[in-house]
Amino acid sequence: MAHDVRLPSSLKLFADPTRLRIMALLERAELAVGELSRALGLAQSRVSNHLRLLREAGLLSERHAGSSTFLRLSTPRNGHALSGRLWEAVRTDLDSLPEHAADLARMERVLAERRQREGDFFDQVAGEWDEIGVHFASGQARQRVAAHAFAGRHVVADLGCGTGYFARALLGLATRVIAVDRSRGMLDEAARRLGDAPGGAEVELRVGELDALPLEDGEADAVVAGMVLHHLADLRRPVAEMLRVLRPGGNAVVLELEPHRHEWMHAQLGDHHLGLAPQDVVRAFQSNGFEDVVLESVDDQYRPRRADADGPPVDLPLYLVRGTRPRA
Repeated sequence: MAHDVRLPSSLKLFADPTRLRIMALLERAELAVGELSRALGLAQSRVSNHLRLLREAGLLSERHAGSSTFLRLSTPRNGHALSGRLWEAVRTDLDSLPEHAADLARMERVLAERRQREGDFFDQVAGEWDEIGVHFASGQARQRVAAHAFAGRHVVADLGCGTGYFARALLGLATRVIAVDRSRGMLDEAARRLGDAPGGAEVELRVGELDALPLEDGEADAVVAGMVLHHLADLRRPVAEMLRVLRPGGNAVVLELEPHRHEWMHAQLGDHHLGLAPQDVVRAFQSNGFEDVVLESVDDQYRPRRADADGPPVDLPLYLVRGTRPRA
C-alpha cells in the first residue's frame, strides 16, 4: 500500500487544540480576523500563525471587504481532501475541548455587536435611503418580483424591507403584508411611506433578523427578499428561515445583484458582499429543501449613486431566484 506523505503533517495540524477551536468557530460563522481573535480571547498575532497553517491546508475560504478579511471554514478539495476527512472525524468531539463553550459565548457577543453596528448604520441612513439606495433603471425588477411569485397570495412577508420599496408593489396583491427589518429607523420610514394601503391591504411591521425571523412556522403564503441577502454574512440560515415561515406550497423569491467591484458600496450602502454569485443563491435554496428552484435574468439594473463622486450612477445587473416549499 502506498504511503501518503501528507498524513504526518495533517495529523500535526489537527493535534493543536487552538486550531481546532478556530475551525469550530469558523464552521459556524464567517468572522473577520479581529473578530475571531476576540472570540478566542487570544492575541491576533497568535491567531494569525494558526490561520496561515489552516490556509495552507486548504481549510479556509477568504472574502475581502475594504481593509478587512473575513474567513470561513471551507470544504477542502483535490490535494487537501485528507484534511477534510480528518476534520469530519474530529469535529463531533469538539465539546470535549475545555474552552469550546466559552469560545461560543464570546463569538455570540462579537456577532451581536456586529449586528448592532449594522443596525445603527441603517438607522442613520433610513431617512435618505430612498435617495441613495433605491434607484433602478426601469423598475421592472420590482414588478417581476411581485407578479412572478405572489399574485393571488394572502399573506406575504417582505424580508429586509428597508423603507418599503418592494412592499409597495405587494399591497395590491396581498391581503396582508408583513414587513420585517432589523432597523427600527427603516421600519419607521416604511410606515410613513406605505401610509394607507390600497384595497384594504393590512401592513404589519416587525423588527427582526433574517436568520431568526419574527414569524411563526408556516405563517406566510409567500416571502420576498429584495436586494437584502448581499447585506448578510451568510446565506444558509436566512434561506432556512424562509422555508420555515412558508406554508407548504408557498413561494420564496430573491432579487439580487450580480457580483461587482464597487468597493465604495461597503461603506455607503452597508453592503457585506459585492453582489452574490447566482449559483450560490440557487445552492442555498436547494440545500435547504426548496423545490422547483429557478434562476432568471431580470431586464432591469440597480443604479446606486456614489455620494462622494460626480457623474452618472453605476448600472449593476440583477437576477431573480425563486423556489417553492414542498407540499409534503
